[in-house]
Amino acid sequence: MNRVTMSGNDGLWARIRAALTRGAQIAEPPYGQAAFASNPNKKSRLAQRIDEELRRGWAYCAERKLSLCVLALEIDGYAEYFAAYGREAVEEAIESIETSIGAQLTRQADVCLRSGQTGFMLVLPDMPALMARDLASRIAAALRREGIPNRESHAGQVTLSTGIAVVNPQGKMDRAVLNAATQAVKKAQRRGLARLEVVDLRSREDKRRRAA
Repeated sequence: MNRVTMSGNDGLWARIRAALTRGAQIAEPPYGQAAFASNPNKKSRLAQRIDEELRRGWAYCAERKLSLCVLALEIDGYAEYFAAYGREAVEEAIESIETSIGAQLTRQADVCLRSGQTGFMLVLPDMPALMARDLASRIAAALRREGIPNRESHAGQVTLSTGIAVVNPQGKMDRAVLNAATQAVKKAQRRGLARLEVVDLRSREDKRRRAA
């Protein structure tokens, strides 16, 4: 009889402890672990910097009725390159690439920003499409001279593909030009190594204005 009573008490206390534990979990303060969970709607610092540069360039070109170019550059075959050489070598290569790109930017307003793990983004106010093409060509030539080895590439060295998007800014900033440049560089990479793809958004804008 006593054994049955003790067993019942043990079960009761087990249920109480379980309830208290659940209550403690529910009552966890907002500055606990949940507060450190990543917010999918929060932009990274890199994305924020790119947006800031785009906003600045957009306002400048809109006021003066000038063209704005965005260049997206991506390392070709990044996954294979990373697997073969490791993080430290890849970071050194990215620093060298960034230096090579920066050396080709002769205007004070032109800035090279890291974009994710594999690429760079250039926001270029008052930059016609032909000049943007020439800049992409000079960057590619500088990288060839750098000769960063990559045994996983048919080229034998690290290469970049480039996507260019050009727009005539009007009104509120539109991030579509960033998305267009990103999609353009992906399309370029599907065609091979060190390729270039250009998207001219100005013709689309003209069509929309005429339709309106």
